[in-house]
Amino acid sequence: MTDEMLKLENQLCHRLYAISNAITRTYRPHLTELGLTYPQFLVMMALWEKENVAIQHLVAKTKIDGGSLTQVLSKMEKNELLSIHPSEEDRRKKMIRLTEKGKNLKEEAKHIPEKLSCKFKTVENSDFDKMIELLDKMGCDLEL
Repeated sequence: MTDEMLKLENQLCHRLYAISNAITRTYRPHLTELGLTYPQFLVMMALWEKENVAIQHLVAKTKIDGGSLTQVLSKMEKNELLSIHPSEEDRRKKMIRLTEKGKNLKEEAKHIPEKLSCKFKTVENSDFDKMIELLDKMGCDLEL
């Protein structure tokens, strides 16, 4: 291994980390208007796609670990965005359902992806498509 390989600017993981943090910071003011954190926004997007799902479904969909997700869901339940209830088939299994307040938030959130994409002035839509494809391949290799 050469010293060049250990330089921070040569590390893919550092670039991904830095960009991820920058994107999350860019989301923050828009999410604050909705009263959401970024992890809560991920949960809301997953539930807008499909609601009345098991917690395990949300873990798989959002990639938030179970312990952290439980805390996120608890806070969201206190904010009356969703309800947590036992499954009818298996009372030990917890199911998540949006409240009316949570459902209504979708309309207010529709502008967020567009506002974020406007920040990328030098990146074309085709670049985003390629990036998503590449990140998905990397996720498969890492069993994400």
